[in-house]
Amino acid sequence: MEPFFGFFTAPRATSSLEVGSSGTQPIVLIIDDEEPIRAVLRAALKRADHVVIEAATAEEGERLARTHGPDVVLLDLGLPDADGLSVILSLRAWTDMPILVLSARGSKLDKIRALDAGADDYVTKPFAPDEVLARLRVALRHAGRAASRGTTLRARDLCVDLHRRNVTRAGEPIRLTPTEYKLLVELMKSDGKIVTKRHLLTAVWGPKHARDAQYLHVYMGHLRNKIEPNAARPQYFVTEPGVGYRFIIDG
Repeated sequence: MEPFFGFFTAPRATSSLEVGSSGTQPIVLIIDDEEPIRAVLRAALKRADHVVIEAATAEEGERLARTHGPDVVLLDLGLPDADGLSVILSLRAWTDMPILVLSARGSKLDKIRALDAGADDYVTKPFAPDEVLARLRVALRHAGRAASRGTTLRARDLCVDLHRRNVTRAGEPIRLTPTEYKLLVELMKSDGKIVTKRHLLTAVWGPKHARDAQYLHVYMGHLRNKIEPNAARPQYFVTEPGVGYRFIIDG
């Protein structure tokens, strides 16, 4: 799979909304001011039978998000009228739709800021369209799972009963401390998204401990030892270096 380094020209869409023939395809909103990048994404998404909506500014993107209710947003951070982070915060004020950031800003700090603001995933430009499609499929799958979730969290053979506060793997009970349990639930509720260290520390230990990364490191080690079949080769709790952790739902 070759990364996307260059651009190719494609016919400009004749309308901002192009509805598929069945009316059931996922609707994807692209917010990016670079037409060549939108053209590449547009072509890849249409091949995957998605409906595409496009915006070149933050203002237009937020308007289309409200009027068309897309299933997922592909968002650039470097928009001409606003920083993409403000778009994430604005969308998160009223919707849980998945937001995938596609940005040339590749530093760990940029990723952390976007994820803390509410983005679901982050892909650095230049990118391969196939990778974006794969991340999009994961986001849509997790969004569907979250919408139908009741009082039970499941990931392969791991099960958490939120009502009884019971944790089992392959039917066998796992004894967790209250802090370990809270950390596990917070990660599982993320539905496969990257969760930053700051978010986990704030959610589990409170705002005063937002910088106490050592707490998190120690308790992640406890969870891996109790839940992973092999703590040295984690299958559930994957570290995103310098950013945080991702809970892997599907094996």
